[in-house]
This record gives sequence, C-alpha cells and structure tokens, in this order.
Amino acid sequence: MAASALIRGAPLLRLRLQHRHRFATGLLVPLRRSWCSAAESTPLEEDGVPLSTPAALSLRKAPKYSSWDDQNYRQWKDEEAEIWRDIEPITHLAKEIIHSDRYMDGEQLTDEDEKIVAERLLAYHPNSDDKIGCGLDSIMVDRHPQFKNSRCLFVVRTDGGWIDFSYQKCLRAYIRSKYPTHAERFIKEHFKRGS
Repeated sequence: MAASALIRGAPLLRLRLQHRHRFATGLLVPLRRSWCSAAESTPLEEDGVPLSTPAALSLRKAPKYSSWDDQNYRQWKDEEAEIWRDIEPITHLAKEIIHSDRYMDGEQLTDEDEKIVAERLLAYHPNSDDKIGCGLDSIMVDRHPQFKNSRCLFVVRTDGGWIDFSYQKCLRAYIRSKYPTHAERFIKEHFKRGS
C-alpha cells in the first residue's frame, strides 16, 4: 500500500523537482504538460519544446550581459563615471537656472552664472558663432517663443536681438569633443534625444 502511494506520487515529485530546478537555473518560462492521456508519460515542455531537446537546454542558459569581468564593459563604466563627474556641475547649474525660481522670465543671469554658462556651454554649441552673431551682450532665461510652457537660455546680442540655445546640444558637443570614443554611447543612453 505504501509502495502504491509512492508510485502514484512519483509524477508529482518529479514535477516539483523540475519546478525547483527551473527556479535554481533562473529559467522562468512557464512549464506545460501534454495531457493527451493519463497513461501517456510525456516529458514536461517549455513553450512546446520538450525539456530533453537541445533547444530547451539552451533556454536554461542565462543571456550574456556585460559584466565587470568584461574588460570593455569596465572601461565603459569608468569612462561613463568620468563623463558624469565632468558634466554634472554645469548640468546642475543649467537645470537650476531654467527650472527653479532663481531667475524670473526675461531676467539676465548674474555675471558669475553668465561666465560659467558662456564658457562651459555656449562655447560648445555646434552653431555658437551664429548664436552670438554680432556679439554677446548677456545671457538670460525666458519662455521659449513657440513652446510657452518651456523655459530656456537665450543669447542677448549687442545689437539687441536675442536667440535661444539648447544647453543639451552644448553638452552633447562638449562630450563628443572631449570623449570621442565613448561619446555616442553616453549620449544615446543618457540624453532624451541623441542628435
């Protein structure tokens, strides 16, 4: 009687062991069993592939992700951290100028902030010569003329004209010039638009 209970419980035990093995190997694909007949003993399947086939065994292998053991990955992470350390202060300042109440709409930047923005951002804008035009009088923050909910930085020219510029374009150009080998990857991963 005990032997017959053990034999009846064998499929359940095997199922539990396979589920435990599935979680131990990191495979989280749902298991399905073919239920054609109660007498038929078919192996468990993963998405229609029997567990004993090479295809199912390859499912158990974890995908290859970059890890600290990979030399290229370590170099990338080191370079990424260096770029962040380099651009973080100017990024923080630009965001604070634009998004805080530190400056009202149409207000010129202080001499200190203007010097930093001109040297660390505007100088790297891909079209900085066109933006500055006849000469730089000051830098101000104001609402964008087309996108009224958006504030941005403006170059105020010596002739009284003014034009907006994107601090993110400036940062992307700076990163491309200073970190050419990792710039595109950094920009793709950390900027909303990579252009």
